[in-house]
Amino acid sequence: MVLLAAAVCTKAGKAIVSRQFVEMTRTRIEGLLAAFPKLMNTGKQHTFVETESVRYVYQPMEKLYMVLITTKNSNILEDLETLRLFSRVIPEYCRALEENEISEHCFDLIFAFDEIVALGYRENVNLAQIRTFTEMDSHEEKVFRAVRETQEREAKAEMRRKAKELQQARRDAERQGKKAPGFGGFGSSAVSGGSTAAMITETIIETDKPKVAPAPARPSGPSKALKLGAKGKEVDNFVDKLKSEGENIMSSNMGKRTSEATKVHAPPINMESVHMKIEEKITLTCGRDGGLQNMELHGMIMLRISDDKFGRIRLHVENEDKKGVQLQTHPNVDKKLFTAESLIGLKNPEKSFPVNSDVGVLKWRLQTTEESFIPLTINCWPSESGNGCDVNIEYELQEDNLELNDVIITIPLPSGVGAPVIGEIDGEYRHDSRRNTLEWCLPVIDAKNKSGSLEFSIAGQPNDFFPVQVSFISKRNYCNIQVTKVTQVDGNSPVRFSTETTFLVDKYEIL
Repeated sequence: MVLLAAAVCTKAGKAIVSRQFVEMTRTRIEGLLAAFPKLMNTGKQHTFVETESVRYVYQPMEKLYMVLITTKNSNILEDLETLRLFSRVIPEYCRALEENEISEHCFDLIFAFDEIVALGYRENVNLAQIRTFTEMDSHEEKVFRAVRETQEREAKAEMRRKAKELQQARRDAERQGKKAPGFGGFGSSAVSGGSTAAMITETIIETDKPKVAPAPARPSGPSKALKLGAKGKEVDNFVDKLKSEGENIMSSNMGKRTSEATKVHAPPINMESVHMKIEEKITLTCGRDGGLQNMELHGMIMLRISDDKFGRIRLHVENEDKKGVQLQTHPNVDKKLFTAESLIGLKNPEKSFPVNSDVGVLKWRLQTTEESFIPLTINCWPSESGNGCDVNIEYELQEDNLELNDVIITIPLPSGVGAPVIGEIDGEYRHDSRRNTLEWCLPVIDAKNKSGSLEFSIAGQPNDFFPVQVSFISKRNYCNIQVTKVTQVDGNSPVRFSTETTFLVDKYEIL
């Protein structure tokens, strides 16, 4: 399926909002949408219509149409399923299916459309995932803002306390007939210092007093306006709740967990004018008794050019993958050239790649249930004993060419039974009493440190210790796909380039 564009238009063919997923001019998309109403036959119940070049797949929505423009060789069943998802997204952001409402939320709709389709191909997402991706809600950001606002209030309270102490000291000195203590100040006298302290104190106290203003008349009903200064008590309650639940809130460096999270990100590299980012994400689900239920890996090469004189280049790709990965180039990339010579270049060699923007030029996908493809196997054996459960868990690296960093194996624990008793461990552990989890932390797993084990005891049942979750980051990708050389189209001269490789975990569970 190659989806050219998704649009919401009127019955007259006027485009209200349109998102093109391939390179297409505004005149072209407006012409296609203007021709769409003339092609429909009102006597038939079909939801698609074809021309010599494209296919329209549409769904009426009161006075509007949700229209997908695809190539004629796309799968009509996938097109209809994608159309249904687009139609379900629109009511999420628009209260009424009217032209002015669609126009008001056009950017929200475009962001949601981008989560459904990438480079003309449908992404494997549902409505709940789209809502989560567009909201971009972050628990760490809430914690950071709450702690920062608490620190600011504590600093103001300390400042008021100091000012009151200085004022009291000045009054005591005046009652005893002594000179008021000086407070510094480039040759200022003690009296002037005392008056300065009094001015500071009075200013702070006056600022601290609430200002009573007449409440303006406003219409009844709920309001979504931004309320300045109304979050103080809520933030305090939020921080206190975190502390009571066992969260370690540190005022200086935001706690150990935040500092460790910063270590996960690779240090900044020296970016050349031609920079490539190779990123892979893995989703894996295994059974506790062995067997791979599903493993899916998505990879992409993102190209960024910061100097327009290197716009007309070709990338030499070396593919040493032997696992059966499926490769797919960008629609503007010459597919025949890539198939024959493993070169990534534009179909029109006279054109240049975009400058100062990340462009996905090649992506790949691997889906398998072959157990030998698991990069890191986890074996968890909980066995019941007289006092609860003895849990033995071990890992083993299957891919010797990988180096996994900041590995965290998270084991759920029963609630209300206290901390586990650790027997033997390779690496370190961290017990999170608030989330009821045991985190087994391993800085590096590679060919020299490919296996390890952890033993602990705690009250509970064997089912309490699943699912086990794994997270890691690696600077080596799983599929051996690399860019080895970059050359210019004219003259075939080599170009300096930099590469950033990342292998991340999207979901890694042992159920």
